[in-house]
Amino acid sequence: MSANVLTAADAEKAKIQLITDEAKGMQAVHDVVVAIQAARRSGTACAKTKGDVNLSGRKPWRQKGTGRARAGSFASPVWVGGGAAHGPKPRDYTKNTPKAVKKLAFRKALSARILEGDVLLVEKFSVAEPKTKLFVALLAKTSAQARKTLVLSAVFDETTLKAARNVAKAQLTRAEDVNTEQLLAFDKIVVTQDALEKLSERLAS
Repeated sequence: MSANVLTAADAEKAKIQLITDEAKGMQAVHDVVVAIQAARRSGTACAKTKGDVNLSGRKPWRQKGTGRARAGSFASPVWVGGGAAHGPKPRDYTKNTPKAVKKLAFRKALSARILEGDVLLVEKFSVAEPKTKLFVALLAKTSAQARKTLVLSAVFDETTLKAARNVAKAQLTRAEDVNTEQLLAFDKIVVTQDALEKLSERLAS
């Protein structure tokens, strides 16, 4: 199976309008990638404050007359075993990104990869048997020099998905699910003909 570099002319034929201005869309790409990464954060970090630690509320010693500094509670952050001062609490890190910004970022990322010659076009991408060596051989034919390859298709059959499970340097993603971060994270992007049509539909909608 041979793979051809997807040129700007090929993209235009597929009704994908490329962004050729280097400055346009850069901020949108940054905002969308940050939002995607932020959404993956669990936000479950939690530290106990002096009101949460399981310690006695007794005053360590009387207020005056001991010669020592005033102390009101064993749970104070200055004591070993006391509560944390300004520690993290569970929170939601997700960011709201407008649809127009997401679309601009996606178009910019795809345009940049196409103009750099990193997008390869194939008719289809599948193996006959669920064997890793068959998938690795197919990957070598399409993107031999790449350390990491993203493969986009409209749909993958179960046999190909099973064959790709143990190949760390490749990721199979449907064209309707791929995001801006993924377009930027791989050395080469292998796109099937039907995936190219899906990408065109996404950008047109």
